[in-house]
Amino acid sequence: MFLGKFVKSLKYKSMIRREIQSVIEEQLYKGKVVIIYGPRRVGKTTLSKQLLADQENSRYINCELLENKLALETTNSIALKSYLGNYRLIVLDEAQHINDIGRILKIIADTYPEIQIIATGSSSFELGNRISEPLTGRSREYLLYPFSLSELLNVKDHIVLDAGLEGILRFGLYPEVYGKPEGEAIEELSQISSTYLYKDILQFEMIKRPGLLLNLLNAIALQIGSEVSLNELSRMLGETVPTIQRYLDLLEKAFVIFRLRSFSRNLRKEIAKGQKIYFYDLGIRNALIRNFNPLDIRNDSGALWENFCIVERMKFNMNRRRFVNIWFWRTYDQKEVDYIEEEGGKLSAYEFKLNPTSKTRINKEFIEVYPDAALHRITKENYWEFIS
Repeated sequence: MFLGKFVKSLKYKSMIRREIQSVIEEQLYKGKVVIIYGPRRVGKTTLSKQLLADQENSRYINCELLENKLALETTNSIALKSYLGNYRLIVLDEAQHINDIGRILKIIADTYPEIQIIATGSSSFELGNRISEPLTGRSREYLLYPFSLSELLNVKDHIVLDAGLEGILRFGLYPEVYGKPEGEAIEELSQISSTYLYKDILQFEMIKRPGLLLNLLNAIALQIGSEVSLNELSRMLGETVPTIQRYLDLLEKAFVIFRLRSFSRNLRKEIAKGQKIYFYDLGIRNALIRNFNPLDIRNDSGALWENFCIVERMKFNMNRRRFVNIWFWRTYDQKEVDYIEEEGGKLSAYEFKLNPTSKTRINKEFIEVYPDAALHRITKENYWEFIS
């Protein structure tokens, strides 16, 4: 059974308090519209309802429902106020379904500053692009990830989570997947990856070749932890480089994948324009390639570990509002460093090794060129220091 015998009720799930909730609560009633982004099925609705539950005089509005959508698609401030009512806090869930949402939120914020609006959206390219200009200076934006391990410490201790680490590398941390038996976890991941994963892209960007989107995802799923060549993907899929680039941009904006750029400052041999692609959730990645095998019989366990460490670090940084620059480093003769962070002008370099007995260390050439960088090696024995 995946990660042991956990209680699978809604009550159990609600016990896992999202770390970003406290950050959002601190920003309420300060004259800003709060925007919560994130992929579908990641828990935005649950989070927004938890925020409402802690506040008096609040209202939840599902913008996917036609009656709500039609009522809110107006720039008449009196009509908007009449529909919203005399509530102090209002959640507009899946707000990207409202046409001209940015302008409407601006009208509410400017005309009725006493109303705190929280808008959630599963597609940053739709919600983000259409609110960025109208809401300049009027919003605070937050990204909700799948569960983080530090969030799971609310219900389980380090020992139990360490014991379930392999299950997390195989099945990921989507709220509707975590804690379920293997069969149910696979079923849920298959549904998410086939039904919900591309919904925003197909709906809002009118992609005419979903088959290419799926083939591209499969190709990059097999390359996590490796440098990705757009020219190679173009040849493999028989499509132009601009088209491949566009589809990657859409997948990133839909919170399916994220990219690391290569770091280069001093060394002529450094690769300056490389990129590596990772998945926000390993369960989704494994569902795409239909591989949920145990780690001891698969050849990508090191890549899974690298993806896991980087995305958990991203959750840690985001939830604690640490705005850092992140890269990988590689030279043309294949010397590399998995992950680099820069904060306050200080570099920290990391190597990720699933096997604690591995003798691999930070590349000597990197140390010579960047002698002031802090050096770290992350294994199963010390990863908690890196992600929590």
